[in-house]
Amino acid sequence: MITLEAILADITTLDVDAIVNAANTSLMGGGGVDGAIHRAAGHELVAECMTLNGCRTGEAKITQGYRLTARHVIHTVGPVFRGGGNGEAELLRSCYRNSLKLAAEHGLQSIAFPCISTGVYGYPADDAAAIAVKTVVQFMNNPSSIQRVIFCCFSDQDRRRYETLIGGGTSQP
Repeated sequence: MITLEAILADITTLDVDAIVNAANTSLMGGGGVDGAIHRAAGHELVAECMTLNGCRTGEAKITQGYRLTARHVIHTVGPVFRGGGNGEAELLRSCYRNSLKLAAEHGLQSIAFPCISTGVYGYPADDAAAIAVKTVVQFMNNPSSIQRVIFCCFSDQDRRRYETLIGGGTSQP
């Protein structure tokens, strides 16, 4: 049985197979969730990221979790919102699809996503959440190793937004 959950938590503390990092193209850390993950994982994460040659918008790359409880970090680069007419929705869908695909390729069973692109990248939160949930549900309609997907929210408002979309906080697609 596959579960989808929306929670209010610090993503760096979650005990899951992988947390997703809303990264920048350099993968060298930054602000927001990216900086928090890099600080919590330690300098080994930066060292491994240096070997990955960055990451393009919409793509995803995987590293070890190092000092995190999560065993892996999947880094994905969300789009900067520029009004919606520049392929932003498809790039955001690609972030979720490619992160899930990478997790499944590595046989991972649990993954936690932050709200990708809704911080300094300016993606409207309602639209981003709808894209996230729809993309995850579509991916989960095909068999894979993934059994649990968490939408880890920084604000209670975001958590409620995701709960509404997945039907009360937990669902089985």
